[in-house]
Amino acid sequence: MCGRFNLTLTTEQIAAHFSISNAPEATPRYNIAPAQDILAIVPIDSGERAAVFFRWGLIPSWSKEIKIGNRLINARAETVAEKPAFRSAFKKRRCLIPATGFYEWRKRDGYKQPYHVHMDNDEPFCFAGLWEYWEGTGKSIQSCTLLTADANALMAPIHDRMPVILPANAYAVWLDRRIIDPARLKPLLQPCSMEHLVAERISTRVNNPANDDPLCIKPIR
Repeated sequence: MCGRFNLTLTTEQIAAHFSISNAPEATPRYNIAPAQDILAIVPIDSGERAAVFFRWGLIPSWSKEIKIGNRLINARAETVAEKPAFRSAFKKRRCLIPATGFYEWRKRDGYKQPYHVHMDNDEPFCFAGLWEYWEGTGKSIQSCTLLTADANALMAPIHDRMPVILPANAYAVWLDRRIIDPARLKPLLQPCSMEHLVAERISTRVNNPANDDPLCIKPIR
């Protein structure tokens, strides 16, 4: 699964890197957790892309309770097209979720060692995501989930799952709302190459979502 990540870019950097003309105000985040608002990129009718904020933890439109989102922070790529909670969003409401790194914990001898996983050049990347619109008594919420796949060779010793990191040349296909055939989309949902990915041990400071500062990504030797 993926239950924590970071996006350490400024508003200007987000706009420039993802070719978005009107990026919402954003500050570097080092410890993004479920139930928080996270930045996502969606297609708009003009054919361009927009950056918006979604609550992390997808709330299906048919759900009677908001708290279901706490269990739906991730969607398995292997079953996303069939699961009732995700299948509509998979066809109609796909998004990109920018990140500069994510965290995972390796269980060993009763201890969980956190790792920071990021590109070796610290360039940003995007998770494959889905979003949904929910309306209840007196409120409406736009929420999202991150897709996960089997771990690649780098991640396998740490955890058996990892978020789906899309290559830049797949962004347009993933965001194309005309594509609804799972057979066109599922080939994108694979573990990414480990060629430029690194995993560094970090302190347990990241365990507490209240800690949101550069010390969260500082490697320990």
